[in-house]
Amino acid sequence: MRGWRRSGAPSIRSRLAWALVAWAMVWGLSVGAAVWLVAENEVVELLDDRLKASGELVATIVAAAPEASLAAAAGNAHVTVTAPNASSDERFAWQVVGTDGALLMRSAAAPTEAWHRTATSGFTMDRDWRIYGMALAPDGRMLYAGQTLDERHEATVEVALSAALAALAVGLLGHVWLRSRVRSELRPLITLSDRLERLGVGDPHSSADMASLGPAERAELRPIHEAIEALTARLTERIANERAFSEHAAHALRTPLAGIDAQLAVAMRECPATLVDRLQRVRDGSRRLQGVVAALLGIFRSGLELERRPIDLRQLAAHLPVAGIEVHVAAGACLDGDADLLAAALVNLLDNAERHGASAIWLEAAGPRLLRVHDDGPGASPARRAELQQALDDQSYAGATGLGLMLSDRVARVHGGRLRLLDDASGFTLEIDLGSGPPSPAAPPAQPQGPGNTSPM
Repeated sequence: MRGWRRSGAPSIRSRLAWALVAWAMVWGLSVGAAVWLVAENEVVELLDDRLKASGELVATIVAAAPEASLAAAAGNAHVTVTAPNASSDERFAWQVVGTDGALLMRSAAAPTEAWHRTATSGFTMDRDWRIYGMALAPDGRMLYAGQTLDERHEATVEVALSAALAALAVGLLGHVWLRSRVRSELRPLITLSDRLERLGVGDPHSSADMASLGPAERAELRPIHEAIEALTARLTERIANERAFSEHAAHALRTPLAGIDAQLAVAMRECPATLVDRLQRVRDGSRRLQGVVAALLGIFRSGLELERRPIDLRQLAAHLPVAGIEVHVAAGACLDGDADLLAAALVNLLDNAERHGASAIWLEAAGPRLLRVHDDGPGASPARRAELQQALDDQSYAGATGLGLMLSDRVARVHGGRLRLLDDASGFTLEIDLGSGPPSPAAPPAQPQGPGNTSPM
């Protein structure tokens, strides 16, 4: 899970979440549009029924009005009448029109001119009004109940909007529920990621639980589990073979090289003075070869358990097989780490510095688990340094870094840290981070198991 969060690739969860949000929006709009189309007919029918019922109610009230009030109304075409129990915000208007087309009575919201001067029954349209007409038997008067088209349109919009909002609410609730389900269904992938991080491939100290992914939690993940288990088995076998080779090579190579160095030392004492310099160069090459062999073996050993102990950096540098370069270490500088791995890395860093033209190198304990290495060589351009740092960060060593940087980065990563190349106007400077954590138990300073000549200090 942490791996795909760090990467730039989109996550399945976020993609599905946005898809569900879009689905909820489309669902709400679609339902709203559908309701709008239906409301054009259904809501009109409902409003017509309401208009008709309102007209019949007013007709009953008008029919029960005293004759005196009707006679008074007949002489004034602008009489307004409010029906009993009618509220001030009633949603319709009405008119009573005589047989001669004169306006006898009207509600406050009705126009001052008769909608129809001739008797017209049923539903009709008059400018901005929807009108229902009915006869007031037996005198021939007509009652017209009307509603503005704006009000009818507003009612249609309210119905469609209410339906759309309800559909949107249902869609959003569905989105929340489906997102919860998606999170639940993706949890096995998180579990698989955690198991992969704890998987001890080729680690002889890992438990049986750490060496296996366990059963798949979903049928769709079973092929992935099987493929990873097969890959793990192949890697474990390969690592075991490499470890067996390294253990054999440690004895098969170190002993002859040590014997060569001893024979060269004897030959230098017994040979003529004219051959001493030549034999010294051969002996220096032999010692450098011992350092390379120790470094290569350290690569294979990096998968084993660390042996952290306090390291006296000055004593460690004194046992490194270097020649032609001065090594400067402050007295009392101490580090906490694996002495053999750190010695293997330093051997190659010193060799690299010498081959690139450096005459001196400085080792500094910048912290309990932070080693800073600086030489007085030509260094590297900012572009080249950035290229090297990117290769180290990606662990893409092939063709990008030399053995010294690669091995130093491997040693740092085994300790739980990393290798950083620092900006420096002169020379080349790097830091080997040996990880974090509690300090190692107090113990005598560790010495590397390697060739035993002393470098100039």
